[in-house]
Amino acid sequence: MTAHVPIPEDRPVRVRIAPSPTGDPHVGTAYIGLFNMVFAAKHGGRFVLRIEDTDQVRSTPESERAILESLSWAGLTWDEGPDVGGDFGPYRQSERRAIYAEYADKLIESGKAYHCFATAEELAEMRAQAKAEKRPTSYDRRYRDLDSAEVRRRLDAGESYVIRLKMPLDGTTTVQDALRGSIEFENTQIDDQVLLKSDGMPTYHLANVVDDHLMEITHVIRAEEWISSTPKHVRLYEAFGWEAPVFIHMPLLRNNDKSKISKRKNPVSLDYYQRVGILPEALLNFLGRMGWSMPDESEKFTLEEMRENFTFDRVSLSGPIFDIDKLTWLNGLYLREFSEDQLIDRLEGWLLNREFIKTLVPLVQERIDRLDQFLDSTSYFFGPATSLDAEALIPKKLDKKTTYRMIKGLAEKVDNVRQWDVEHIEATLKEHADNEQWGMREVFMTTRLIVTGKKATPGLFETMEAIGKSLCQARIRQAMLTLRP
Repeated sequence: MTAHVPIPEDRPVRVRIAPSPTGDPHVGTAYIGLFNMVFAAKHGGRFVLRIEDTDQVRSTPESERAILESLSWAGLTWDEGPDVGGDFGPYRQSERRAIYAEYADKLIESGKAYHCFATAEELAEMRAQAKAEKRPTSYDRRYRDLDSAEVRRRLDAGESYVIRLKMPLDGTTTVQDALRGSIEFENTQIDDQVLLKSDGMPTYHLANVVDDHLMEITHVIRAEEWISSTPKHVRLYEAFGWEAPVFIHMPLLRNNDKSKISKRKNPVSLDYYQRVGILPEALLNFLGRMGWSMPDESEKFTLEEMRENFTFDRVSLSGPIFDIDKLTWLNGLYLREFSEDQLIDRLEGWLLNREFIKTLVPLVQERIDRLDQFLDSTSYFFGPATSLDAEALIPKKLDKKTTYRMIKGLAEKVDNVRQWDVEHIEATLKEHADNEQWGMREVFMTTRLIVTGKKATPGLFETMEAIGKSLCQARIRQAMLTLRP
């Protein structure tokens, strides 16, 4: 179908992305950010970056900083955000807590939402019963119709509660998507969503709708994985009496096997692509080809050419394949167009710069006798996964199956390291080694071989810190593939 994307005549186009600072900067964020930025530029609008840090347990300042730096490296520029300011701030959701509470209270007062006092035990009981009856797990709405006196009694007694939206109990909710047309959802399949958690922080649904309204967002351009949440957002807009923005759900990036892109099958961290020498303009060019095409079907184009020619009519809903080989090929086209001086400048700006070399010198200085030995001593700090023979990865005391489980567990542990420094890396590996089936030696030696391709290196934890989390993750995943049963 032909996309119909209305453009308001009485106000400027405003779009946004809202990454969560709970992990590594994701290439999918850059993908969606690119289409938001290009659409805003095409229509003389504003592109907003908002930090969704309502998950106070997992959100970190380090992750936020990494997101901003990586998106900036990739070539994305935003008009408003926590780092550049703007008229609609604050742009961190953790700093807007009082705003969400105010609007949740308004829904309570209008009868559109209610206090839910369900305990963890009650919710567990509901899940168990639903499982036993082989039906979808959902909240059974037992506190939806409490009389006001009972609600007041429980509040005065200090009982813990969340605030839930009253969803219709029958009928359907229709979502209008500019790319997909009308999408209908049975209301019986939609839970009374939590709006405000027991700690006073909003859920994604409430924060998203309130922020988009107050920041005057006209078009919500996001990945199709959010389609299932959109009926909840539509009902929230209706409950507040607000006009909903135009919804545009872009196709998901896919692995070669058509599954959703994930770190288990493809490197997804923006830092990885920077570390292995992908040019930001090549990456944006490649992402621009994910679900969209130029009128002349050209493979290589600039950001300016994309802006000039952009229209959602040329977006294909078939899942675009994130093919790293294709990205590498495209990157090569850019590299070969550089002059010698331009290539030298890029190399100096990449990892062959004084600051990065300063991190390597202390690690290898005592291990070299000639300057040329520096190259061999540091080669594993660069590039993608090291190719290793399966037999070389298996410690003498372990078999293939046990080694695979050890490496799989290592991958999970490394994924969860929030702060990538010597202290946290060491603690993670030692925790992983505390297992009756493998010991410290097996974990440390195997990890060293995986991330460096060598049996002898400078200190393992210091080396892993310098290599960087994204490259370590990629090399561990490659080792898993090598040993996969």
